[in-house]
Amino acid sequence: MIFEMSLLVLAITSLAVVAVKDLLHAVIIMAGADAVLALIFLLLGAPDIAMTQVAVTSGLSTIIFLIAIGRTKRLEA
Repeated sequence: MIFEMSLLVLAITSLAVVAVKDLLHAVIIMAGADAVLALIFLLLGAPDIAMTQVAVTSGLSTIIFLIAIGRTKRLEA
């Protein structure tokens, strides 16, 4: 049951990343989707891949994206 719910949450958050207009919100939602994916890996019995997923994708990539967004100019239309 929790596995199916995790897959549903992952699908919804992945669609939300594509649909949202603000890049900052998209990065935050993407970090949540990556955390859910790490939970799925943990449920599948791969704790080493789950830890790597959390460390690299949810952690490091999110920080790099936030730094990149912070260094760009924002054009409000």
